[in-house]
Amino acid sequence: MTKTNTSMMTKVYLYTRVSTAVQVDGYSLDAQKAKMKAFCEYNDYEIVGEYEDAGISGKSIENRIAFNQMMDDIKNGKDNVSYVLVFKLSRFGRNAADTLSALQTMQDFDVNLICVEDGIDSSKDAGKLMISVLSAVAEIERENIRVQTMEGRMQKAREGKWNGGFAPYGYKLVDGALVVNEEEADAIRTIYDLNVNQGMGAAGIARYLENHGIVKMPRQNGKTPLFSASLIKRIIKNPVYCGKIAYGRRRIEKVRGTRNDYHLVNKDDYILVDGKHEPLISEELWEQAQIIRNGNAEKYKRYNRVEDETIHLLSGIVKCPICGAGMYANKCTKRKKDGTFYKHFYYYGCKHRRSDRGHRCDYKRQINEELLDAAVIEAITQLVQDDRSAKFMKSKIDSKVDVSDMDAEIEAYGKQLRQCNSKRDIIISDIDSLDVDDKHYKRRKTDLENSLYRLYDHIEELEDLIMDARAKRKAAISEKMSTENIYKTIVYIDRFWDKMDSQERRDFIEQIISEVNIFEERTSEGQWLKSIKFNLPLIAEDISIGLDKENHVETVCLLTKSS
Repeated sequence: MTKTNTSMMTKVYLYTRVSTAVQVDGYSLDAQKAKMKAFCEYNDYEIVGEYEDAGISGKSIENRIAFNQMMDDIKNGKDNVSYVLVFKLSRFGRNAADTLSALQTMQDFDVNLICVEDGIDSSKDAGKLMISVLSAVAEIERENIRVQTMEGRMQKAREGKWNGGFAPYGYKLVDGALVVNEEEADAIRTIYDLNVNQGMGAAGIARYLENHGIVKMPRQNGKTPLFSASLIKRIIKNPVYCGKIAYGRRRIEKVRGTRNDYHLVNKDDYILVDGKHEPLISEELWEQAQIIRNGNAEKYKRYNRVEDETIHLLSGIVKCPICGAGMYANKCTKRKKDGTFYKHFYYYGCKHRRSDRGHRCDYKRQINEELLDAAVIEAITQLVQDDRSAKFMKSKIDSKVDVSDMDAEIEAYGKQLRQCNSKRDIIISDIDSLDVDDKHYKRRKTDLENSLYRLYDHIEELEDLIMDARAKRKAAISEKMSTENIYKTIVYIDRFWDKMDSQERRDFIEQIISEVNIFEERTSEGQWLKSIKFNLPLIAEDISIGLDKENHVETVCLLTKSS
């Protein structure tokens, strides 16, 4: 038997995709591959690449890593394939617009689609029409599946049954039903007791649990041993712990004006019924927790959102000296003995100091915002007053941006374009001058027209190159002007600072500073500021800036912009 010459065989890619529902129906990845490989063997196709997305929805191509890699390989001409093979069109995609767009992109690179089970070949006359119809049907089918699934879940919720997914902390799943997990349940009862009977908030409860060695059991949906404040808030809000089943509190809705973007939306009209599982706390205790939660929310709204629009100069820019994370502004409200408002002030604190999302930092210092902001501005002012740095920055202002290479490039392209336009005019004149009685008239005309078409392609290419070069030149000049304005603001900061509003000050700091570092402890001279890392060169070499007569602050100045 003669062996087929593989160099002459048609090259193809195989693409497979399954979601959980499809696997149940029997279209597993292996089953899809087996049928497609048999098809290739029968037709003498050479498989040069296999791509698969396991457990990925077909509603959009955005999250399909293997699919997008295959499309990139097609665009790059990696294997010079002629076809992409899929088991059924629904494996390629269930969104009509995405399917047709991807198919058009493939055909732009002379690659067609074959749906083995459907018997569709997009290289045939009727193939693309069939794909248009079937992809639209597949999209309708996907929407019907979604609606039917939602209805099934709602019915289970009405019957008081658990709807699937991970069991809430304190429970485990046995044959799809919630059963109390005593190893976890004590922590839940403790959380509600501390909240209702001891008056502790989520952050206080998190600290209490940590200090008393009450840790969270590791499970699939959470490995960290710490109870974060956000998790405790979710636990307190969840009615499952008083024996209820809630469904539809948050629903996935399509983002208005998009085709495939969805987001979670909180709903008030959700299903809430008695569940078939054993409660961990009484319904009365849960309701008391909700009264406290709503009261705290109102109190937070009254007292801690007084200046909700306040813009903080260094929030996120100043770094924790222990963990390196950003430090963010917090508000401390002082009250009189009778509980009435007295005054409030802001401070910077490490974002991990409250065990946020399971991360914990031991740095507890609260850095007075007003004091640190003033130190940073004074450091910049001292920098400007240094003769070397001031001279360096002024030289930057007076410097000219070098666009000579760009101008030469634009002129070269322009010269080529002028030559092409002259050739075009000559060819058009030659076509007009042809003798229709010449026996080679048609051939001469065809040759001239082909030359003209190729010339038009080259003219279009040159016009694009000139536009790109001009855009680069404009961008270089704009960047120089923007940087020059920043330097001018730094040099004359003593004149501009008081005239800026809080947002303008924040924007200015973000433009020039990438990082502010502080000492772990306040120095004997009362300083927190340790160093500043700038986004753009401010001096020709590193220098130290004295903030007072006895203390100097090390300032890191980069000669290039931070990436």
